[in-house]
Amino acid sequence: MVASTASPPLEAPARTRPQRRSIVDRLRRDWTLLALCLPGVLYFVIFFYIPVLGNVIAFKDYAPFLGISESPWVGLQNFVDLMAEPEFWSAVSNTLQITVLQLILFFPAPIALALLLNSLVGHRIKKFIQSVVYLPHFLSWVVVVSMFQQVIGGAGTVSSFLNSHGITIGNLMSNADTFKLLATAQVIWKDCGWGTIIFLAAITAIDLDKYEAAAIDGADWKRRLWHVTLPGIRSVILMMLILRLGDILSVGFEQMVLQREAVGAGASEVIDTYVYYHGIRDGDWGMSTAAGLMKGVIGAALIFAANKLAHRFGEQGIYR
Repeated sequence: MVASTASPPLEAPARTRPQRRSIVDRLRRDWTLLALCLPGVLYFVIFFYIPVLGNVIAFKDYAPFLGISESPWVGLQNFVDLMAEPEFWSAVSNTLQITVLQLILFFPAPIALALLLNSLVGHRIKKFIQSVVYLPHFLSWVVVVSMFQQVIGGAGTVSSFLNSHGITIGNLMSNADTFKLLATAQVIWKDCGWGTIIFLAAITAIDLDKYEAAAIDGADWKRRLWHVTLPGIRSVILMMLILRLGDILSVGFEQMVLQREAVGAGASEVIDTYVYYHGIRDGDWGMSTAAGLMKGVIGAALIFAANKLAHRFGEQGIYR
Protein backbone atom coordinates (compact mmCIF):
# COMPACT_ATOMS: atom_id res chain seq x y z
CA MET A 1 0.00 0.00 0.00
CA VAL A 2 1.10 3.54 -0.77
CA ALA A 3 1.14 5.78 2.24
CA SER A 4 -1.03 8.85 1.94
CA THR A 5 0.97 11.99 1.42
CA ALA A 6 -1.94 14.42 1.90
CA SER A 7 -1.01 17.29 4.15
CA PRO A 8 -3.16 17.97 7.21
CA PRO A 9 -5.73 20.77 6.81
CA LEU A 10 -4.45 24.21 7.59
CA GLU A 11 -5.87 25.80 10.68
CA ALA A 12 -7.45 29.21 10.30
CA PRO A 13 -5.38 31.88 11.96
CA ALA A 14 -6.78 32.98 15.26
CA ARG A 15 -8.62 36.26 15.08
CA THR A 16 -7.14 39.00 17.17
CA ARG A 17 -9.59 41.32 18.80
CA PRO A 18 -8.99 44.97 18.05
CA GLN A 19 -7.51 46.71 20.99
CA ARG A 20 -10.02 48.96 22.70
CA ARG A 21 -9.05 52.57 22.92
CA SER A 22 -9.25 54.33 26.24
CA ILE A 23 -11.72 57.15 26.80
CA VAL A 24 -8.90 59.68 26.72
CA ASP A 25 -7.71 58.39 23.34
CA ARG A 26 -11.22 58.49 21.90
CA LEU A 27 -11.76 62.01 23.22
CA ARG A 28 -8.47 63.10 21.71
CA ARG A 29 -9.38 61.46 18.39
CA ASP A 30 -12.95 62.83 18.14
CA TRP A 31 -12.56 66.19 19.87
CA THR A 32 -13.49 68.16 16.75
CA LEU A 33 -16.79 66.30 16.32
CA LEU A 34 -17.54 66.60 20.03
CA ALA A 35 -16.83 70.34 19.88
CA LEU A 36 -19.32 70.68 17.02
CA CYS A 37 -21.97 68.84 19.05
CA LEU A 38 -21.32 70.82 22.23
CA PRO A 39 -23.55 73.87 21.45
CA GLY A 40 -26.52 71.62 20.66
CA VAL A 41 -25.97 69.52 23.78
CA LEU A 42 -25.72 72.65 25.96
CA TYR A 43 -28.91 74.01 24.41
CA PHE A 44 -30.91 70.92 25.33
CA VAL A 45 -29.34 70.64 28.79
CA ILE A 46 -29.96 74.29 29.71
CA PHE A 47 -33.40 74.80 28.20
CA PHE A 48 -34.92 71.29 28.37
CA TYR A 49 -33.32 69.00 30.96
CA ILE A 50 -32.50 71.43 33.78
CA PRO A 51 -36.03 72.99 33.73
CA VAL A 52 -37.48 69.49 34.17
CA LEU A 53 -36.29 69.66 37.78
CA GLY A 54 -38.75 72.50 38.35
CA ASN A 55 -41.65 70.04 38.04
CA VAL A 56 -41.15 69.36 41.73
CA ILE A 57 -43.44 72.33 42.46
CA ALA A 58 -46.33 70.15 41.24
CA PHE A 59 -46.05 68.49 44.67
CA LYS A 60 -45.73 71.76 46.59
CA ASP A 61 -47.80 74.77 47.51
CA TYR A 62 -45.37 76.92 45.58
CA ALA A 63 -45.00 80.61 46.38
CA PRO A 64 -42.45 82.64 44.37
CA PHE A 65 -41.36 84.72 47.38
CA LEU A 66 -40.57 81.53 49.32
CA GLY A 67 -38.82 79.70 46.49
CA ILE A 68 -38.89 76.03 45.64
CA SER A 69 -36.96 74.84 48.67
CA GLU A 70 -39.03 76.76 51.25
CA SER A 71 -42.47 76.10 49.77
CA PRO A 72 -44.39 73.47 51.78
CA TRP A 73 -45.01 69.99 50.41
CA VAL A 74 -48.62 69.07 49.64
CA GLY A 75 -48.08 65.68 48.02
CA LEU A 76 -50.70 64.85 45.41
CA GLN A 77 -53.14 67.56 46.49
CA ASN A 78 -52.50 69.64 43.37
CA PHE A 79 -53.42 66.66 41.19
CA VAL A 80 -56.59 66.05 43.24
CA ASP A 81 -57.62 69.70 42.84
CA LEU A 82 -56.81 69.52 39.13
CA MET A 83 -59.09 66.52 38.63
CA ALA A 84 -61.93 68.45 40.26
CA GLU A 85 -61.43 71.52 38.02
CA PRO A 86 -64.10 71.76 35.25
CA GLU A 87 -61.99 74.18 33.22
CA PHE A 88 -59.17 71.63 33.05
CA TRP A 89 -61.45 68.96 31.62
CA SER A 90 -62.79 71.47 29.11
CA ALA A 91 -59.20 72.15 28.04
CA VAL A 92 -58.53 68.40 27.79
CA SER A 93 -61.65 67.92 25.66
CA ASN A 94 -60.67 70.73 23.28
CA THR A 95 -57.12 69.39 23.06
CA LEU A 96 -58.28 65.87 22.19
CA GLN A 97 -60.78 67.10 19.59
CA ILE A 98 -58.17 69.23 17.83
CA THR A 99 -55.64 66.39 18.08
CA VAL A 100 -58.02 63.91 16.42
CA LEU A 101 -58.74 66.37 13.63
CA GLN A 102 -55.03 66.94 13.06
CA LEU A 103 -54.30 63.19 13.01
CA ILE A 104 -57.06 62.61 10.47
CA LEU A 105 -56.57 65.68 8.27
CA PHE A 106 -53.07 67.04 8.87
CA PHE A 107 -50.88 63.96 9.31
CA PRO A 108 -51.73 62.41 5.89
CA ALA A 109 -51.45 65.79 4.11
CA PRO A 110 -47.60 65.91 3.90
CA ILE A 111 -47.56 62.29 2.68
CA ALA A 112 -50.07 63.06 -0.08
CA LEU A 113 -48.20 66.23 -1.05
CA ALA A 114 -44.88 64.37 -1.13
CA LEU A 115 -46.37 61.73 -3.43
CA LEU A 116 -47.76 64.48 -5.66
CA LEU A 117 -44.46 66.33 -5.85
CA ASN A 118 -42.61 63.10 -6.58
CA SER A 119 -44.91 62.46 -9.56
CA LEU A 120 -43.91 65.73 -11.24
CA VAL A 121 -41.56 65.23 -14.17
CA GLY A 122 -40.14 68.70 -14.62
CA HIS A 123 -37.25 69.32 -12.22
CA ARG A 124 -37.62 73.11 -12.28
CA ILE A 125 -41.35 72.97 -11.69
CA LYS A 126 -40.83 70.58 -8.78
CA LYS A 127 -38.23 72.84 -7.18
CA PHE A 128 -40.45 75.90 -7.62
CA ILE A 129 -43.48 74.23 -6.04
CA GLN A 130 -41.34 72.91 -3.18
CA SER A 131 -40.06 76.41 -2.45
CA VAL A 132 -43.59 77.81 -2.47
CA VAL A 133 -45.07 75.19 -0.13
CA TYR A 134 -42.07 75.41 2.25
CA LEU A 135 -42.42 79.18 2.70
CA PRO A 136 -45.41 79.29 5.13
CA HIS A 137 -43.45 77.27 7.70
CA PHE A 138 -41.13 80.24 8.26
CA LEU A 139 -43.99 82.65 8.98
CA SER A 140 -44.87 83.32 12.61
CA TRP A 141 -48.32 82.52 13.91
CA VAL A 142 -48.99 86.25 14.26
CA VAL A 143 -48.57 86.64 10.51
CA VAL A 144 -50.55 83.47 9.72
CA VAL A 145 -53.53 84.46 11.88
CA SER A 146 -53.45 87.99 10.45
CA MET A 147 -53.48 86.60 6.90
CA PHE A 148 -56.46 84.36 7.65
CA GLN A 149 -58.21 87.35 9.23
CA GLN A 150 -57.66 89.40 6.07
CA VAL A 151 -59.01 86.59 3.88
CA ILE A 152 -61.92 84.97 5.74
CA GLY A 153 -62.54 87.46 8.56
CA GLY A 154 -65.69 89.55 8.82
CA ALA A 155 -64.27 92.18 6.48
CA GLY A 156 -61.93 89.80 4.66
CA THR A 157 -61.56 89.36 0.93
CA VAL A 158 -63.57 86.16 0.64
CA SER A 159 -66.29 87.31 3.02
CA SER A 160 -66.70 90.63 1.21
CA PHE A 161 -66.84 88.89 -2.18
CA LEU A 162 -69.50 86.41 -1.03
CA ASN A 163 -71.52 89.13 0.71
CA SER A 164 -71.55 91.17 -2.50
CA HIS A 165 -73.12 88.18 -4.26
CA GLY A 166 -75.76 87.60 -1.62
CA ILE A 167 -73.99 84.79 0.25
CA THR A 168 -73.52 85.45 3.95
CA ILE A 169 -70.97 83.33 5.80
CA GLY A 170 -70.33 85.64 8.72
CA ASN A 171 -66.98 86.01 10.45
CA LEU A 172 -65.37 82.57 10.37
CA MET A 173 -62.50 83.81 12.54
CA SER A 174 -64.84 84.35 15.49
CA ASN A 175 -67.12 81.34 15.00
CA ALA A 176 -66.62 79.02 17.96
CA ASP A 177 -68.45 76.13 16.28
CA THR A 178 -66.00 75.90 13.37
CA PHE A 179 -62.87 77.01 15.22
CA LYS A 180 -61.34 73.55 15.57
CA LEU A 181 -61.63 72.93 11.83
CA LEU A 182 -60.20 76.41 11.21
CA ALA A 183 -57.24 75.72 13.52
CA THR A 184 -56.55 72.45 11.69
CA ALA A 185 -56.72 74.21 8.32
CA GLN A 186 -54.23 76.80 9.54
CA VAL A 187 -51.80 74.09 10.61
CA ILE A 188 -52.15 72.33 7.24
CA TRP A 189 -51.51 75.55 5.33
CA LYS A 190 -48.51 76.48 7.47
CA ASP A 191 -46.66 73.18 7.97
CA CYS A 192 -47.85 70.75 5.30
CA GLY A 193 -45.11 71.73 2.85
CA TRP A 194 -42.39 71.55 5.49
CA GLY A 195 -43.55 68.10 6.54
CA THR A 196 -42.96 66.74 3.03
CA ILE A 197 -39.15 66.99 3.36
CA ILE A 198 -38.71 63.71 5.25
CA PHE A 199 -41.21 61.82 3.09
CA LEU A 200 -39.64 63.07 -0.14
CA ALA A 201 -36.24 61.93 1.12
CA ALA A 202 -37.70 58.51 1.92
CA ILE A 203 -39.27 58.24 -1.54
CA THR A 204 -36.01 59.09 -3.30
CA ALA A 205 -34.28 56.30 -1.34
CA ILE A 206 -36.51 53.64 -2.94
CA ASP A 207 -34.67 51.51 -5.51
CA LEU A 208 -35.73 52.51 -9.04
CA ASP A 209 -35.40 48.91 -10.18
CA LYS A 210 -38.56 48.11 -8.24
CA TYR A 211 -40.52 50.64 -10.29
CA GLU A 212 -39.07 49.26 -13.51
CA ALA A 213 -39.91 45.68 -12.53
CA ALA A 214 -43.46 46.70 -11.59
CA ALA A 215 -43.87 48.54 -14.91
CA ILE A 216 -42.62 45.50 -16.85
CA ASP A 217 -45.18 43.35 -15.03
CA GLY A 218 -47.90 45.70 -16.28
CA ALA A 219 -48.54 47.71 -13.09
CA ASP A 220 -49.99 51.15 -13.74
CA TRP A 221 -49.11 54.20 -11.64
CA LYS A 222 -51.77 53.38 -9.04
CA ARG A 223 -50.40 49.88 -8.44
CA ARG A 224 -46.82 51.16 -8.37
CA LEU A 225 -47.90 53.71 -5.78
CA TRP A 226 -49.68 51.11 -3.66
CA HIS A 227 -47.21 48.21 -3.97
CA VAL A 228 -43.86 50.04 -4.27
CA THR A 229 -43.93 53.62 -2.98
CA LEU A 230 -46.08 53.26 0.11
CA PRO A 231 -44.37 50.05 1.36
CA GLY A 232 -41.03 51.76 0.73
CA ILE A 233 -41.85 54.64 3.07
CA ARG A 234 -43.96 52.69 5.58
CA SER A 235 -41.23 52.64 8.22
CA VAL A 236 -40.80 56.42 7.94
CA ILE A 237 -44.55 56.97 8.19
CA LEU A 238 -44.69 54.87 11.37
CA MET A 239 -41.71 56.68 12.87
CA MET A 240 -43.28 60.09 12.21
CA LEU A 241 -46.58 58.85 13.62
CA ILE A 242 -44.85 57.70 16.81
CA LEU A 243 -43.16 61.08 17.20
CA ARG A 244 -46.47 62.81 16.53
CA LEU A 245 -48.17 60.76 19.24
CA GLY A 246 -45.55 61.92 21.72
CA ASP A 247 -46.52 65.51 20.97
CA ILE A 248 -50.20 64.74 20.64
CA LEU A 249 -51.32 66.99 23.49
CA SER A 250 -49.44 70.02 22.15
CA VAL A 251 -51.73 71.62 19.58
CA GLY A 252 -50.18 75.07 19.23
CA PHE A 253 -49.88 77.45 22.18
CA GLU A 254 -49.26 80.60 20.15
CA GLN A 255 -51.99 79.76 17.66
CA MET A 256 -54.58 79.34 20.42
CA VAL A 257 -53.54 82.37 22.45
CA LEU A 258 -53.79 84.67 19.43
CA GLN A 259 -57.38 83.56 18.69
CA ARG A 260 -58.63 83.02 22.24
CA GLU A 261 -60.27 86.42 22.57
CA ALA A 262 -62.08 86.09 19.23
CA VAL A 263 -63.71 82.68 19.78
CA GLY A 264 -63.70 82.47 23.57
CA ALA A 265 -61.97 80.18 26.03
CA GLY A 266 -64.69 77.54 25.73
CA ALA A 267 -63.62 76.70 22.17
CA SER A 268 -59.89 77.51 22.20
CA GLU A 269 -58.69 76.63 25.71
CA VAL A 270 -56.20 73.76 25.47
CA ILE A 271 -53.85 72.29 28.04
CA ASP A 272 -50.97 74.62 27.12
CA THR A 273 -53.10 77.77 27.42
CA TYR A 274 -54.65 76.42 30.63
CA VAL A 275 -51.18 76.05 32.14
CA TYR A 276 -50.25 79.57 31.04
CA TYR A 277 -53.37 81.41 32.22
CA HIS A 278 -53.75 79.54 35.50
CA GLY A 279 -50.04 79.49 36.29
CA ILE A 280 -48.73 82.86 35.09
CA ARG A 281 -51.84 85.04 35.23
CA ASP A 282 -53.68 83.56 38.22
CA GLY A 283 -50.57 82.50 40.13
CA ASP A 284 -51.71 78.89 40.72
CA TRP A 285 -48.24 77.52 40.04
CA GLY A 286 -48.61 74.13 41.67
CA MET A 287 -51.79 73.03 39.92
CA SER A 288 -50.72 74.36 36.52
CA THR A 289 -47.39 72.53 36.85
CA ALA A 290 -49.30 69.37 37.72
CA ALA A 291 -51.27 69.77 34.47
CA GLY A 292 -48.08 70.21 32.46
CA LEU A 293 -46.46 67.23 34.18
CA MET A 294 -49.45 65.01 33.41
CA LYS A 295 -49.29 66.08 29.78
CA GLY A 296 -45.59 65.17 29.58
CA VAL A 297 -46.07 61.79 31.25
CA ILE A 298 -48.98 60.89 28.95
CA GLY A 299 -46.95 61.93 25.89
CA ALA A 300 -43.98 59.78 26.98
CA ALA A 301 -46.27 56.80 27.64
CA LEU A 302 -47.80 57.15 24.17
CA ILE A 303 -44.33 57.13 22.58
CA PHE A 304 -43.32 53.94 24.42
CA ALA A 305 -46.62 52.21 23.62
CA ALA A 306 -46.58 53.20 19.93
CA ASN A 307 -42.94 52.18 19.56
CA LYS A 308 -43.69 48.80 21.14
CA LEU A 309 -46.63 48.37 18.77
CA ALA A 310 -44.36 49.17 15.81
CA HIS A 311 -42.01 46.38 16.93
CA ARG A 312 -44.95 43.96 16.94
CA PHE A 313 -45.52 44.79 13.26
CA GLY A 314 -41.85 44.18 12.47
CA GLU A 315 -40.83 47.82 12.12
CA GLN A 316 -37.79 49.53 13.58
CA GLY A 317 -39.64 52.36 15.36
CA ILE A 318 -37.58 55.13 16.88
CA TYR A 319 -35.45 52.84 19.08
CA ARG A 320 -34.92 49.17 19.81
